[in-house]
Amino acid sequence: MLDTLESKQGRHTELISLYIPPGRQLSDVMNSLRSEYSTASNIKSRTTKKNVLDALMTVMQRLRLFKETPPNGLVLFCGAIPQNGEGSEKIETYVLEPPEPTPIYYYRCDQKFHTEPLQEMLREKEVYGLIVIDGNETAIATLSGRNLKLVKVLTSGLPGKHRAGGQSSRRFERLREQEVNDYYKRVGQHVNDAFLQIPNLKGIIIGGPGPTKEDFRSGDYMHYALKNRILDLVDTAYAGEEGIDEVVEKSGSILREVRYVEEKRLMQDFLSALGKDTGLVTYGEDEVRQALKRGLVRTLLVSEKFEESRVKVLCPNGDYVEETTVKGKDQETIRREFQGKQCPKCSATLEVSEIEDVVDELARAAAQSDAEVEVISTQTEEGMMLKGGFGGIAATLKYRQA
Repeated sequence: MLDTLESKQGRHTELISLYIPPGRQLSDVMNSLRSEYSTASNIKSRTTKKNVLDALMTVMQRLRLFKETPPNGLVLFCGAIPQNGEGSEKIETYVLEPPEPTPIYYYRCDQKFHTEPLQEMLREKEVYGLIVIDGNETAIATLSGRNLKLVKVLTSGLPGKHRAGGQSSRRFERLREQEVNDYYKRVGQHVNDAFLQIPNLKGIIIGGPGPTKEDFRSGDYMHYALKNRILDLVDTAYAGEEGIDEVVEKSGSILREVRYVEEKRLMQDFLSALGKDTGLVTYGEDEVRQALKRGLVRTLLVSEKFEESRVKVLCPNGDYVEETTVKGKDQETIRREFQGKQCPKCSATLEVSEIEDVVDELARAAAQSDAEVEVISTQTEEGMMLKGGFGGIAATLKYRQA
């Protein structure tokens, strides 16, 4: 829904975003909107004035359907959205109950809908810091929800352990120790810069293929507040970016609540069952839909990038009904695609009676059969495989299909 809202653009400042906090009297909100309506009546542009007034009137009509503000508040988006160029504007309205209490009353009329407060509610609050270090390079990353972000990769610049000819062993070791110490200090400074600014840092995991990680942790290279947040040391076969992925894989017990790790596990379980030919998985929209109808699905896996709609068209004379899947989610665009199509039986013009997001349709079917629904991002390699290799829809099954 937020992706859809963010894609909407008005011709001018004609799109209304309204956030109502819990406990706010709707009568007070209505009075405020009437005041906005009076102010909007003075807009010079005739078209803009009409569109803003129509949007405000629609919002007030929607608010009359509520006896009181819901427990988490209420969010309304309304405005004139161009459908096919100038002059084709149509009022679109979206009413949402937010997942968390709306903290403030907020009204804005702009060229876009303001979804930032809702985006913030959905943002993962817990962040983990990841460090993979060896004698050659260090990679620093953060993991939050579905997002694994590489912050910095730096090389050590350290010479090999074999001393140059003519140097005494003691002098060479002393110089190398100084260079290693300088390298650790550089790493520590980058770690401080990356992690100290994160207010909700849950903890830090340090990995690496050798003893370097222990030396770095035990030294006085990181800010004391960060040292106190070190959760674990992880042995890895690689350093750099590959080492970061390995740390995530090997820290499942610590990161089990992180969505990134959970999504990888879900997809790995699916791929493992598929590779072993257990008969306990299926994929593809039609195949999964049939499995849902038969109550076979244990877990429905859908890609967050699956953007297709289920359309039901029918003949006004009752001679024909068809359900089909089309790309895209914008209902006006979909309706235009079917405009003028004729019934294959009586040649009457077909009517679009229903448009629904395929994911919503399948999720509703899953709920009816007590199946779990997991929306998988494309932030992981496995998530990319679901979208590209399996059509964006897959499922694990309770038992084999007959």
